[in-house]
This record gives sequence, structure tokens and C-alpha cells, in this order.
Amino acid sequence: MALALFMQAPSAAVIGSSPAWAQSLFDEDATDASIVKMNAYVEFLNSAMRASESLQRYESWVDMKKGPTGKEKIIYGLYSLYDTRSQIEAVATAAKTEPRMPDLDAAMLAYLETYQQLAPVLERANKYYERQDYKADKMEGGKAFHKEIAALATVHDERRKKVDNALRQEKVKIDLASLQGLEKAEGRKSRWHVRNVMFHAEAIMDLMPTNDSPVVDMPAFGKALDAYAVAVRDFDDYGLQHPSSFSAFESSPASLLSKLRDLDETLQKVKGDARKGGGDDLDLLVSDYNNMVTTSQTATTFAKD
Repeated sequence: MALALFMQAPSAAVIGSSPAWAQSLFDEDATDASIVKMNAYVEFLNSAMRASESLQRYESWVDMKKGPTGKEKIIYGLYSLYDTRSQIEAVATAAKTEPRMPDLDAAMLAYLETYQQLAPVLERANKYYERQDYKADKMEGGKAFHKEIAALATVHDERRKKVDNALRQEKVKIDLASLQGLEKAEGRKSRWHVRNVMFHAEAIMDLMPTNDSPVVDMPAFGKALDAYAVAVRDFDDYGLQHPSSFSAFESSPASLLSKLRDLDETLQKVKGDARKGGGDDLDLLVSDYNNMVTTSQTATTFAKD
């Protein structure tokens, strides 16, 4: 059973495109219930990300302290949201089912509560701006909507970050259990090496800078980079001993490692501050990682081990 792809919540990031969470394939039946629950959460969060994007668009032209005036040079409005009704029902059900994930379940329900308050406001406000009603009412409606949006936006963003972090922590546990289960079932063969290298790649991508957190924790980054490097060396060694084990995926881990080491050198010079160096390289690096997420799914299709 596969864990759905999860895209990190946008935060006007230094990274132009968000890294995808690698899909994990689970072989043990005991993990199936966990994956059903996680998939319900992931699918909702993917769709609900549109609310974060809509808020970012709004904040790009509105002074959040003062609200819209109607005198802005460009009035961009907001974005329409996706229909999440069925996903909301699935989340509400999943939060009550086993296995219990106390921190994640609580964070998800808290975020869901805020999302359900904010989403209708964003939808109505979006229609208001699409119709350009502000030209007819001199932005009175926009000012009224702003009070509601401003009251919920900060809480929404805080709860979104909290649920993303809780989901990430829970996924690490599941991925590690899956990796251990695969090793027990098959040994350290091609599928294990692909999952191992993706597990460590994801760990380092989680440490990438954003506009909210532009300074990288360099000790943590270095530790994750070292662990990824070991995984890549093991992966490469296995590939040399078992030719054609990894298809088109074979060169990707080493290529990413090379780029990460270049980034590490740059960030070391600026004490981890991506605003002073390294930021320009992140889009390409994240694109390479996202491509690895995709190609890793079929990497061992023709393996003969």
C-alpha cells in the first residue's frame, strides 16, 4: 500500500518549488491501517494547501495590519479553493480510528477546525474580488472580509505548520519501520537501497531554508548530509555489484549528493543564511529531488536480485 505524495505547505519559500514527500511502499499488513490514516490526512492537506496559496496571494498586495483601501496599484484578489468535503469527512473518520497517533491526530483536528472557518471566508472574498465589487462599494466589502481573514490567517498558518511537522515526524516512524521490515523480508537488496537512499534524501530536504526560516541549522544539515552520503555510497556499491539494478534512477542519488555538497559549501560561508548565498541553486536542487521521488517508484522494475 502506498503513501500518497505530500507537498510541503507553501510559505513564500526561498525554495521556489516545494519538495515532494517520497512514496513509501509497505510490505507488512500491520502497517496498512497506518497508511490508510496517513493517506486520508495527506490527501486533505494537499488540497487544503490551496488556502495557504490563496492567503499568500492576498498578502502580496494587502497590508495585513491596515487592510485593503481600494487605492492599491494592483488588486490581485485571492485564489479559489478546491472542493475538500469528502476529504474532510475522511479526516474526521481517520482521526478516530486506530492506530492512534496522538500528536498528529490532535494537530490535524485543530487545523481542520480552523480551515473550515477560513475556507468559506476565502471563497466569498475571492468571488467579491472576481466581480470587482470593490469598484462599486468603494472597498467596503473588502474591508469587512479583511477583518475575518486577518482574524483567522495567523492561527491557520500556525496550525498548518504544526500539523505538517507532526505528519513529518509520524511519516519518518512509518518509513523507518517499513525499511526495517523490508530488510527483514528481503535483505539489503535493490528495493532496500532505493528506499534507504530516499529516506535519507527526504531527511535532508526537510532542512532546506524557507522565507520563514532562511537560516539553515548547519550542524543538523551536516549530520543529515553525512548520513545521505553513506546511503549513496552503499547504493552505488550495490549497483556496481549488481548491474542494471536501478534503471534510470541509478545516477540520481549521486547527482543530488554532489549538488547538496556544493550547497553545503556555500551555506558554510554565510553561516547557513540562504539570503546571503545558495538561494539561487535551490530550485534546481528541489526539482532534482522531486524527479528522484518519481523515478524511485520504478527504479527496481528490471532488477534481477
